[in-house]
Amino acid sequence: MRLVANCVIRQGDLVLMLQKPQRGWWSAPGGKVEVGESLAEAVVREVAEETGLSITDHRLRGIFTILRQDGDVVLDHFMLFTFYTESFTGTSKTLTEEGRLEWVPISELATRPMAEGDRYFLPDIIGTKELITGKFCYTADHRLIHWQRE
Repeated sequence: MRLVANCVIRQGDLVLMLQKPQRGWWSAPGGKVEVGESLAEAVVREVAEETGLSITDHRLRGIFTILRQDGDVVLDHFMLFTFYTESFTGTSKTLTEEGRLEWVPISELATRPMAEGDRYFLPDIIGTKELITGKFCYTADHRLIHWQRE
């Protein structure tokens, strides 16, 4: 099992999103938790590496189990820890090794290509201060089979 931490970074009516080149999907910046790191340390490091921003006052808003399966066989299993912040310093990069960054209007998020599960939890991460938990199951080719909010 892998641990991944990402952060929804909001500035007014905009959210910083990263378009990854592999599938062209948009997501919140973040990445793998390294051995010995706390979740908070990982998200600060990953956001700085991917965006050039230093985030502060980030709060955990989502904990998600994500499975990718081929029938009953689990191909990939990871835990996604999603933070939220409106506090940061620096100027965002526009292009990195990880992909293209853009400040996206919240009203346009639903029109961007992204993992199907992200469409379920991103509005809640942006719109509530409560911790959200859930489980997403995908096919081997990344189509959402089902999800449940816990």
